Amino acid sequence: MEKQGLLREIKNDLPASIVVFFVAVPLCLGIALASGAPLFAGIIAGIIGGIIVGIASGSTLGVSGPAAGLAVIVFSAIATLGSWPAFLTAVVLAGIIQMILGFAKAGFIAFFFPSSVIKGMLSGIGLLIILKQIPHALGYDKDAEGDDSFFQNNGENTFSSISNAMELFTPGAMLIAIISLAILILWDSVLTKKHKIFQLIQGPIVVVFFGILMNYLFQNNYLNFSLAADQVVSLPTPKNFTEFLGLFTFPDFTVLNSFKVYEVAIVLAIIASIETLLSVEATDKLDPDRRVTPTNRELKAQGLGNVVSGLIGGLPITQVVVRSSANINFGGKTKMSTILHGIFLLISAILLTPILNLLPLASLAAILLMVGYKLTKPSLFKQMYKLGWTQFIPFVATIVGIILTDLLKGITIGILFGIFYVLRESYRNSHLHDIITNDKGHEVHHISLAEEVSFFNKASILQALDAIPENSRVIIDYTKSKAISFDVIELINDYEKNASTKNIIVDNNWRFTQPQIKDVMKTLTKEIQDSITPAQALEILKSGNTRFTNNLKVNRNLLQQANETSDGQHPFAVILSCIDSRTSAELIFDQGLGDIFSVRVAGNIVNEDILGSMEFACKVAGAKIIVVLGHTKCGAIKGACDHVEMGNLTTLLSKITPSIEEETTTKENRNSSNDVFVEKVATINVKRTVKAILERSPILKEMVESGAIGIAGGNYDVTSGEVEFYSDATIIK
Repeated sequence: MEKQGLLREIKNDLPASIVVFFVAVPLCLGIALASGAPLFAGIIAGIIGGIIVGIASGSTLGVSGPAAGLAVIVFSAIATLGSWPAFLTAVVLAGIIQMILGFAKAGFIAFFFPSSVIKGMLSGIGLLIILKQIPHALGYDKDAEGDDSFFQNNGENTFSSISNAMELFTPGAMLIAIISLAILILWDSVLTKKHKIFQLIQGPIVVVFFGILMNYLFQNNYLNFSLAADQVVSLPTPKNFTEFLGLFTFPDFTVLNSFKVYEVAIVLAIIASIETLLSVEATDKLDPDRRVTPTNRELKAQGLGNVVSGLIGGLPITQVVVRSSANINFGGKTKMSTILHGIFLLISAILLTPILNLLPLASLAAILLMVGYKLTKPSLFKQMYKLGWTQFIPFVATIVGIILTDLLKGITIGILFGIFYVLRESYRNSHLHDIITNDKGHEVHHISLAEEVSFFNKASILQALDAIPENSRVIIDYTKSKAISFDVIELINDYEKNASTKNIIVDNNWRFTQPQIKDVMKTLTKEIQDSITPAQALEILKSGNTRFTNNLKVNRNLLQQANETSDGQHPFAVILSCIDSRTSAELIFDQGLGDIFSVRVAGNIVNEDILGSMEFACKVAGAKIIVVLGHTKCGAIKGACDHVEMGNLTTLLSKITPSIEEETTTKENRNSSNDVFVEKVATINVKRTVKAILERSPILKEMVESGAIGIAGGNYDVTSGEVEFYSDATIIK
């Protein structure tokens, strides 16, 4: 039997989880040390991030745990609140705030991070890992693992630390690092291609056991090298289970009457959420399968993790790029890898600390050097350079910012550069053409607006319009536009009203009003759905079809809508249409994900299953209108007109036969060769379906009669794209 669920990729997830576990141990300890917190608090956060967040998260490959980006905030917050238990209360509150943000669907913020900045973040983290791990590889371990700041707590900076490491290196650590790197390179480039056993047993696992063996030999004087206490992993070692339980700390909820604890909680929640969303974007880009993490669910999972971590004495948690990228680079396939790494952290904290405390930091430095290289390959720099300065400069600015400051400041710098180029391009690209021709001695200015026109373009469009001389004609062309800000529409409408004072004729090839096109088409919520009347629902569909036929479709972020509708749907309409490939209701009516229930069947006929679906859509889910949509040149109608008999299709087409019999005006050529006859039958078929819905569903009939919903019939022209609604098949009260 095929393995199901989380165990289906265990052969890949198990080795990857072991690698992530070994990477996570020193990072958890180092971040706890840099935060001024008990060392075991880092391990607790790693366990919770792996098991609790791993189970609750929708991220397939993301790994959560204590984050270096929060270390400075944690350090100062502990001093501000006066004690570690008081700080834990702030962590619990921060988790609750994150959960509220998740339920409020604040995860959409992730979609506003520019791709160039995310790629810059990955490369910057890769370079930062390399620079920060060089001293550890040489045995110069003055800076704590996990520190991502340029200016270090020991008074040095990233570059001075490397310089000192070159002079004060430890031969034993350097030997372990060099051999470990050789093993990793050989494993990655040669051995994994030779035999499957080398794919199952990952190189980093071999490096870890090699490092423990070498350190054991050093301690027992088998070689003339030795490692100092700060050059190996240093986990707290409880002597018994009682001592182990004593490592946990509980919050001091007596500080809830202090405003400071809420202030710290809000700061933690905001920074942790931003860092998580950035990591989610970065991890999704690294995922070979390009899966998309639901960001709202991720915020809820992180919030849950922080609540639990705070309750038992752990550091704040975020999703972390270093651990996530290690998970991806070493073969992780599902979230089981994340969960297993958390389980291994728990087991190690109870049983394996004596063995783990033999692990040299130089071994882990070698593994992280490989992770860093894979994040910042030279080919990525070439790729970004070829995309042009608008992508390359924010990319480089993010990298430089991360290396010379820290992760969050570097990303902020990159985003500021990205915003600058967005605004500059938006200003420049307000309109595509300003062509001047002549018509009987009068200048004719043809202005074609760009694909997306925002309020940032007002100045340049106004400048172009003001430059048009008196006694001219101006043609404003919207045919290439997908989204136009109402600010711009209002500007053009005002210009048109005042143009007569300069004897300028304005020719709008489409005249807009605010309800017809919006800056952003919002994802429907229950509140929006409730506010829509059946009459408004029909107008929304008509306006959408008008946009469709004029190639002015609203520019939606469909991934964002997928995320925002992941926890529930609130469509405003039910569309019963044909299975014909040209009659996709979402496209015809220019609607997004979560806007309509689409029911499709050949010939748009109705049966018990379809009626049941409609009853659910209207009575339970709250849709406000049912539309029966036929179309021209319908194959099912033609088949029925020709009395086609073929398997189960015979029964389906028989439901259209009454419409053929009802069409009595056509006396000759009553078959598919007569286009007029076919279209008449299609119209009758739509109207009969509307009538059948009301006759066969007392629930829907009562809702129509009470005005709770409306019902309408119409026909889609496959040539023009226009939908004609039949007044005698429309009931809206």
